[in-house]
Amino acid sequence: MSAELNNKRIAAEMASLARELLAALDRDQRQHAFFAFEDAERRRWFYTPTDHGGLSMADMDVAQHRILWRLLACGLSVGGYNTTAVVVGQENLLDLVEGFGVDWGRTRGRDPLAYWVAVFGEPGQQGRWGWRFGGHHVSVHFTVVDGRIVSTTPCFLGSDPASAPLLGPHLHRPLGAVEDLGRELARSLDEEQANVALVSAVAPSDLVTSNRTTLADQDGVLGLQHVWRGRFEEAIDALLGDLQVKLDASLGVTPEAEAAWAYTTRPKGIAASRLRTGQRELLRELLLTYVGRIHDDLADAQMAQVDAGFDELHFLWAGSLDPMTPHYYRVQGVDLLAEYDNAARGGNHVHTVWRDLTSDFGGDPLASHYLAADSHGHDAIGHRHG
Repeated sequence: MSAELNNKRIAAEMASLARELLAALDRDQRQHAFFAFEDAERRRWFYTPTDHGGLSMADMDVAQHRILWRLLACGLSVGGYNTTAVVVGQENLLDLVEGFGVDWGRTRGRDPLAYWVAVFGEPGQQGRWGWRFGGHHVSVHFTVVDGRIVSTTPCFLGSDPASAPLLGPHLHRPLGAVEDLGRELARSLDEEQANVALVSAVAPSDLVTSNRTTLADQDGVLGLQHVWRGRFEEAIDALLGDLQVKLDASLGVTPEAEAAWAYTTRPKGIAASRLRTGQRELLRELLLTYVGRIHDDLADAQMAQVDAGFDELHFLWAGSLDPMTPHYYRVQGVDLLAEYDNAARGGNHVHTVWRDLTSDFGGDPLASHYLAADSHGHDAIGHRHG
C-alpha cells in the first residue's frame, strides 16, 4: 500500500476513535474536551505538570480511558505507545523520588491521571480537525485535513528520573536510546569535527526552544516560571525564579554559553555532509528515536523526507560527554528539529522534542497571528467551544 493510502487509512481510524471518544463523554466532559479547530488553544502546548487544556483523565471513567489509549495506539508506533505509557506511569516513581511531597496546587502533584485530551474540530474525512494528548513529560499532537494526516508535531517525551534502578542489574531508562545514540555520535567525532559540533562545555538547563508555539532567531531557555499555563502566585513564582538562578549557577551558565547554544534559523553544529558513513548511520538511527514515535507507516513517510534533505542536517552538542552529567544536543535541518536536554538532577532528567519547523500544528498560515500574545508560551488565552 502506498504511503498516501496508509496515511488516509490511519486518519480514518483516528477519526473513528475520536468520534467514539466524544460520543462516550457526557455534556460537561465534552465541554472540556472539544474545541473549534480555529481556537487558539490548539497551538498551545506544555510539558510541565500544568493543566494542558482539555479533559483530564481524572475526570474520565476507565471505559473512556481505554478509548483514549486506543486513540494513542492508532497514532503511535508500538515503541512510541509503550514509551508514552511508561512515562505516564512514571509519575508514581517520581512521587517516590520527591518524597510524595510535591503538589503543584493539586491534591497530588505527581499524578498519572493528570493528563489531558483535547479534540479540535469535528473528526471526519472532510475539513480540518486535530487532537492532542498531554501531561507531565508527554505532548502528542495530530492534525488532519480532508482525511489526511498533515502534522504529527510537536511530539515531546521526557523522563524524570532518566535512569532508575529495577530489581537485578537492569536499569529503567525509558529514553535510553535517545541519550546513548546522541552521545555515541558526539564521541565518534574527530578533533576537527568536534571543534564544529561541540559548541559549549556548558549545557542549558532545559530545551532551548522550550514550549514556544513558533521559533525565532536567538530564542533561548525560557526558565521555570514561564513554561506553565499561567504564572503562579507571587511566592511560588519567586521560588521558581530562584530555582532557575540556582540551576543555571550550578551548571555554570554564562552569556557566552547562552549565545553558543541559542536557537537560530540557520542551523548550528556540524553538517551531516561532513560526517563519515558510520556517523551518518548513527545520526539516522538517532533520528528514528524521534520520528519513530509515530505509527510505522507515518514514520516511514517522514523518514523519506528526512533522507531527502539529510546532508543539510546539523548536529550540535553542549555539555559533558559522560553519562549522569549535564548535557544537551539538537539536530536541525530545513524543516526538522530534534532537541534533547538532560541537565536537571545532575544529568538524570531528560526532555526531548521533535518538531517540524514548517508544519507544526498543521502549518497553519495564520500561525504568526494565532498567539501573538503568547510568543513566550505562558499567557493564558483560548476559549472552549462545545
